[in-house]
Amino acid sequence: MRTLYAAVLMAGAAVIAAPALAADMPYYPPVIEIPDVDYGYSGSFYLRGSAGLNLMWAPHVNHPSVVNGSGIFAINQFGYGYSIGAGAGYELGNGFRVDATVDYFANDNMRTTLVDADPPLTNGDHTLSLRSTVVLANAYYDFPLTGGEYGAAGGMFGYVGAGAGVAFNDVISQGSAVPDTRGYNTSFAAAAMVGVGYDFGQVVADVGYRGLYINRVQNNAATYPYTIDNNFVHEVRGTLRYRFN
Repeated sequence: MRTLYAAVLMAGAAVIAAPALAADMPYYPPVIEIPDVDYGYSGSFYLRGSAGLNLMWAPHVNHPSVVNGSGIFAINQFGYGYSIGAGAGYELGNGFRVDATVDYFANDNMRTTLVDADPPLTNGDHTLSLRSTVVLANAYYDFPLTGGEYGAAGGMFGYVGAGAGVAFNDVISQGSAVPDTRGYNTSFAAAAMVGVGYDFGQVVADVGYRGLYINRVQNNAATYPYTIDNNFVHEVRGTLRYRFN
């Protein structure tokens, strides 16, 4: 009987003391882990399209058929033209990306002036029209210009890049008092790029400079063949990229 009485008293004391003890105990709310929202694009394939204007220059043209003199004549006027192109690539998600591009390249009126030329060459101005298909494999690094990490939609970024490949050249020359001649050749090509852009998320737009190098432009015409080595092209291009996530 005494044991039962003691148990009842202890239970009553516990009921009375519980609110006071609860008031003195610190409250720790449950911690709920919420993952960070990823606003970037990681591991994205993309398609791209470009268009630009260009200037081309080379140091000289070499006419091996010239007997008197060296047959080397200085280039004295830039050629001018345009390019359009398309490509496909992949973004690694850390600022680096790679792509392959195909460009149709057109340039006209790069000029040399021949003096004391041997027949069948004639003295005077001779100009070049070049139509090329330029295929390049490229690598780039994109970096933010407005803070934060690259890949966040709505940010400005800059980029640098380089590429290497081949140019398939269609060469047409126009000369003084001689018929036009046409030839074809394939040459090594390389490029360096720099520019700025804006990341809209699914679509990315940029404007930049591309320095394009074409190792050799060659016309193997039977009457007066020639080669133009070390051709340098300066381009200003705009590009749009569309991401697939």
